[in-house]
Amino acid sequence: MKLLILRELRLSLRYASDTAAALLFFVIAATLFPFALGPGPEVLSAIAPGIVWVCALLAALLPLDRLFGADYEDGSLDLLLLSGTTSGGVAFAKTIAHWLTTGFPLLLIAGPLAVMLRMPATLVPLLLLTLAPGTALLSLLGTMAAAITLGARRSAVLMPLITLPLMIPVLIFGCAAVTSPHPKPALLMLAAMLALALPLAPLAAGAALRAATE
Repeated sequence: MKLLILRELRLSLRYASDTAAALLFFVIAATLFPFALGPGPEVLSAIAPGIVWVCALLAALLPLDRLFGADYEDGSLDLLLLSGTTSGGVAFAKTIAHWLTTGFPLLLIAGPLAVMLRMPATLVPLLLLTLAPGTALLSLLGTMAAAITLGARRSAVLMPLITLPLMIPVLIFGCAAVTSPHPKPALLMLAAMLALALPLAPLAAGAALRAATE
């Protein structure tokens, strides 16, 4: 799995434009809101957590199309499944690589972006605290959806249709943790969903990979 993760990181560096496109989309989409709603700090500070979360969710979807697609097309996926690592392990390694190349950079950019959206500085650490498990959940659910739609016709259309409904609870509790005066219950729900998805999502993705290659 370590070698597979390193392979994915090397490929992400080789195709750095895909990662850069997701990060640029995150920044550009978030900066559109002040133009549409005006620069008033009252409005922007109230909806800043929702803006950051929605833009992060959409940006995390962009690299998913190539997560398994390129390996499936050139036959590398068959070799990965025969390498001795279980199919769930392959999916989990892909998830880790996706988070390191997409989720973690989004987490780093979210803080300055929230400040730009007039979010109170005292709430920025809480926002980052919610995004840490939130981006991991987005990577887990996105990897599972990418594996389920692998080889299907119009997979680029099916993937968001499968992923977005699963990510709605993550979005709800992530925003609620920042905007509520009592963030602990929402944070615990995020942690519970991460604990549930951590073993189940790679197993489901692995089963979908085996079905796609048979």
